[in-house]
Amino acid sequence: MVHLTVYYNHFTFVNRNMRKKYIFFCLAIVYTNIMVLSVEPVNILTGGNHLLREFHIQKNDSGQRLNKFLEKAVPGLPGGMMHKYVRLKRIKVNGRRTEPAYRLCEGDLLQLYINDTFFETPNEQAAYQNIKTPAVRVLYEDANILLADKRPGMVVHADERGDTDTLIAHIQAYLFQSGQWNPEDEASFVPALCNRIDRNTGGIVIAAKNAEALRILNDKIKNHELTKRYLCVVHGVPKVRAGKLTHFLRRDESKKQVEVFSRPAPCAKTAQTIYKVLASRNGLSLVECTLLTGRTHQIRAQMAAIGHPLLGDGKYGTNAKNKPYGEHAQLLYSYKLTFDFQGDSGILCDLNGVTFTVYDVPFVQKYFPGFQIG
Repeated sequence: MVHLTVYYNHFTFVNRNMRKKYIFFCLAIVYTNIMVLSVEPVNILTGGNHLLREFHIQKNDSGQRLNKFLEKAVPGLPGGMMHKYVRLKRIKVNGRRTEPAYRLCEGDLLQLYINDTFFETPNEQAAYQNIKTPAVRVLYEDANILLADKRPGMVVHADERGDTDTLIAHIQAYLFQSGQWNPEDEASFVPALCNRIDRNTGGIVIAAKNAEALRILNDKIKNHELTKRYLCVVHGVPKVRAGKLTHFLRRDESKKQVEVFSRPAPCAKTAQTIYKVLASRNGLSLVECTLLTGRTHQIRAQMAAIGHPLLGDGKYGTNAKNKPYGEHAQLLYSYKLTFDFQGDSGILCDLNGVTFTVYDVPFVQKYFPGFQIG
């Protein structure tokens, strides 16, 4: 008896009259002495090369669900099609059928028979390749994290304008050019941000250099084990120079802002901020705000609600008040970050109890000369 190993190619031909797709198989038959029949896909042409791709799972990618890994490794693959390919065994782990919920282990071999077009990387993910000189103000870094001091005007991620000149792109370029990260060594992990701040807000942004640090920080942020303090300049002088603000904020997506309520309201979330007036001069006050919750535009909306909108904030304040100062964006800066871990923090344990401070906040000396940030 004869063993046949059949390798095949798929070619697509579209009959314009019938609007039908015909598949032609080119068979190359190889005779061997083993009595087994096997069929292996070599190359499928369906508008793009359809090849076997293999991923050897490393430490940074272990522990995550298969479907989450595929979202990053195959960015163009729709979720529904991913589940279909798993059922059809075009997605396998260690040569066997798997499930989308399977958690990958270090050493696993992931095999994909998927069209090349699904692997095309979105522009934002490849943006770091176009950055020759990364603009990253590094406040602190170690083997696991990087704290960047973002200046106002830079977006952290691509926004609705499609701007890919982002903070994360510059951080990735910095890590790549310094030899700390090589995407060719990773199956899906890329350095990622753990928090974000608005385009026109400056201050500390946390980036994770590896998957373990990212998982720990996301968990700690969720459990409120990081304390973030902001500096802002507000109109007027609050009568109560220190206190706790509690409001209820509801996002209005059409206006890209939040509504503020003094009592619980439908779809509104609790917002709490501790504030303290640090200095007052010429009708303006320098205020420190400590976030107890992390709502969109929380500080801007709450300070405006008590009658002291941020200088430069045209969304929650008034342009008439801002115009004499020539400020066109809110003067708000995330200047201090404290790691206050309550439970196990793994590889980040050395950061517990440590506070990082930005001492060079642009607007402080401009409006409050001589004030020293402590």
